[in-house]
Amino acid sequence: MATVSKEENHNLPVNNSDIGDAFGYGSRNAVSPLPGPLRTAPTERYATHYNMSHAKRGVALIFNHEFFNVSHLKQRCGTNVDCENVVNTLRNLGFEVNDFHNLAHRDIVKNLERVAEMDHSNHDCVLVAVLSHGELGLLYAHDTPYKADSIWMHFTADKCPSLAGKPKLFFIQACQGDKLDGGISLKERTETDGMPNSTFRIPSHADFLIAYSTIPGFYSWRNTTRGSWFMQALCTEFRENGNRYDLLTLLTFVCQRVAMDFESNTPDNENMHQQKQIPCITSMLTRLVKFPQKPTNGIGS
Repeated sequence: MATVSKEENHNLPVNNSDIGDAFGYGSRNAVSPLPGPLRTAPTERYATHYNMSHAKRGVALIFNHEFFNVSHLKQRCGTNVDCENVVNTLRNLGFEVNDFHNLAHRDIVKNLERVAEMDHSNHDCVLVAVLSHGELGLLYAHDTPYKADSIWMHFTADKCPSLAGKPKLFFIQACQGDKLDGGISLKERTETDGMPNSTFRIPSHADFLIAYSTIPGFYSWRNTTRGSWFMQALCTEFRENGNRYDLLTLLTFVCQRVAMDFESNTPDNENMHQQKQIPCITSMLTRLVKFPQKPTNGIGS
């Protein structure tokens, strides 16, 4: 079967008979185009990288949870180390950082809505980090569980048009279940062994990246004095290579650090001892994200 290159595919005619794969969805339930005046795309249509040369990097929200008013949830010792590490790391990347501690769910929602309603025209992107307890599909506020996807639903292109076409980045440090990963042992390998003036539409959920500390169903580890494995690796990678590599490359090396450099140390609990972890990255990005150094007067802090 003949293949079509990326460049050739841009000129293919649109198939007006496209429908959804299940139950005939796709025609009757299609979402209408975004209302209101057309916004200028922040990046050229087929650019390989997002435009990260706006006046400001953007807003970062950190929701840090140590204590809970839910009976079965224990204190998250070490999370304040994570929070301080993340705050400093993101400020060094040029973000305007807002960190919140032990908020109730309604206050989390208020802050997400506040940022979603801002004008982000002069911002490169937005970033949200959640440090908390969790279960599969759920995160915990101070007072109640809530669905994880409610964190990013406020920033879809139809609800936050000034971020349309810009990266929306989410980092979740929380368990996604109680399964454990004992890992396997491997033997060390040796040598002997764009068109001008045109308009185009994008999906409302395009340009999102969601990075979980662990895969669905599994436990996420945190050291009570040094912080969580994922946040330690993430901040180290940002600090050492944040202006060098694109974000997905950085996150690949974050996964490598967590997978290779960390192992649980609980000799008094055999079931929990010498366990492993691997982060889980979901990307709806349509370009590469890179964080070039901002001029000092361009930091929005």
